Amino acid sequence: MFYKRFTFRLIFRLLVINLLGYLLYYLISNTQLWFTIAGTAFLLLGAIISLYYYINEIRSDIKRFILAVKTRDHTLNFKNKATKGSFPELYESFGEILQVHKQIRLEQEAMFQLIKTILEQVPVGVIVINNTETAEESEEIAFFNQAASNLLGIPAYKYWHRLKQHLPAFASEIAQILQGGKRFLELKIQDKLIQLSTEVIPLNLYGKNYTIISFQNIKDEIEQKETEAWNRLIGVISHEILNSITPISSLSDTINSMVSDKENLDVSEMDDLKTALQTIKRRSAGLLDFVKDYRLIAELPTPNLESHTIGEILKHIKVLMQPFARVKNVVLDVEQTSSKITVQLDLKLIEQVLINLITNSIYSVEEKENPQISVSYRLEHTKLYIDVSDNGKGIEAADLEKIFVPFYTTRKNGSGIGLTISRNIMKMHRGSIEVVSEPDKLTTFSLVFNYI
Repeated sequence: MFYKRFTFRLIFRLLVINLLGYLLYYLISNTQLWFTIAGTAFLLLGAIISLYYYINEIRSDIKRFILAVKTRDHTLNFKNKATKGSFPELYESFGEILQVHKQIRLEQEAMFQLIKTILEQVPVGVIVINNTETAEESEEIAFFNQAASNLLGIPAYKYWHRLKQHLPAFASEIAQILQGGKRFLELKIQDKLIQLSTEVIPLNLYGKNYTIISFQNIKDEIEQKETEAWNRLIGVISHEILNSITPISSLSDTINSMVSDKENLDVSEMDDLKTALQTIKRRSAGLLDFVKDYRLIAELPTPNLESHTIGEILKHIKVLMQPFARVKNVVLDVEQTSSKITVQLDLKLIEQVLINLITNSIYSVEEKENPQISVSYRLEHTKLYIDVSDNGKGIEAADLEKIFVPFYTTRKNGSGIGLTISRNIMKMHRGSIEVVSEPDKLTTFSLVFNYI
């Protein structure tokens, strides 16, 4: 109601004070009525005191509200004053602000409990240290989840120095990366060796320094990865051996058919025989060297760069792969074998790449009515491209990047390593492999060399 409003009450009190002041002045100036003068003076003093307490009440309420916000006291209530007070809108706003503040606080508590519950469930040990205190004995552990307790075999200590006393080796390793970083630790906990992958992250929140330590036991994962690595290594070597042995076997069959039931060979047949034997010898030597290097250092051998012409490379590949393609009823067209363009490369390694690509193409076109594979080269700006194209089933767009991932394969009996090795070989030549595919129409793999 209007008469309860602050403005009305303030104006009313000021009018009363002014009237009493004027009356007191009049009585003192024009009369000798001392009892009336004293009574009027007391009334004026009471009105002034009432005005002071009235304004001070509002100031006190505002002070209480600010203190409640600062101390996060959500029990303060202004409902009565919002309906009966002089400032209903103000007190209603106070109530709404306190309610919103309470809701935010509850949401923060709920989120904290959610995160805490998640961290308690994950198999990763998490320790959070409050580094705000300078004294080492005062460094409090703000969070210590159950996984950390299980992995380290210790209770959830409240202070860091207690953990250091129990596990000095762990604390010493953490001190090495206290400013942030990762570290691999081997610790003996309760006569059991564990291998921990550990990460430390320093953090500053609202002027307080924290150190987050996370760690997990990777011993089982390492053992599993070692087993997988051995299996994959066997698959890699088998893949490379088969890819090279297959064309050699086909070439051997061709030679056998040339010399069987013949006592004499003419000059052209003798030249073909010599070329085939030289190719088998070179490819066998290359294969043996490749396997030997792979076995010894578990990675590709460093390229032995020499000058070779494109024609020489394509000619060797034609001689090596033509018999295998013929057996599969595939038309293999190797163009420009007379080219004199020279490039620095390791012939054995690049042959290995081309064997992989052509072999993949042969398997890709084997269900086609007119299977065709072409090998050619082109020059564009400062790049030299050797292209292997086929009209096979091609590669879907989603698989174009996956095909280079180790052990990813779309072929039934493939190992998924050929393209990975091929790309690594090209990287070692400071080149790359590019692929463009239109499924069931044309797929082209390109070996890209820098050519200046």
